[in-house]
Amino acid sequence: MEIAIIAHDLKKELMTQFCIAYCGILSKHNLYGTSITAKYISEATGLEIERVLSGAQGGIQQIASRIACNEIDVLLYFRDTRPESLADEEEAEVLRLCDAYNVPVATNIATAEVIVTALDRGDLAWREVVNPRSAYNQKKRAEHQTF
Repeated sequence: MEIAIIAHDLKKELMTQFCIAYCGILSKHNLYGTSITAKYISEATGLEIERVLSGAQGGIQQIASRIACNEIDVLLYFRDTRPESLADEEEAEVLRLCDAYNVPVATNIATAEVIVTALDRGDLAWREVVNPRSAYNQKKRAEHQTF
């Protein structure tokens, strides 16, 4: 599965702690993260994470475009919850795309735990059918090319 990870500045430490706790599960999947968040997690866990740009430089847009191409199966997005922190257009768009493409998204640690444990049980295996980069679909393409 392809898992995207984003964390606002105030949530980077929480996301890192979450990834430490679930390192065993996350290590079985392909991880993508905004640059600084990916750096923190990678240094703390040793997990390999493909880095996109930082959120401020367009990393959220990069992840949004992968969601729109059905290349992301799960989004872990720990957001700033302070009342004065207003949701911006990028944030709204990435969440809208998750709804449009049926990508499970967690915006807090409680939901992230539910999604990651479901992922470990195989409850999200249906995502393999819709993700063009999944091993399932790559195998199907290879079978068609041999004919």
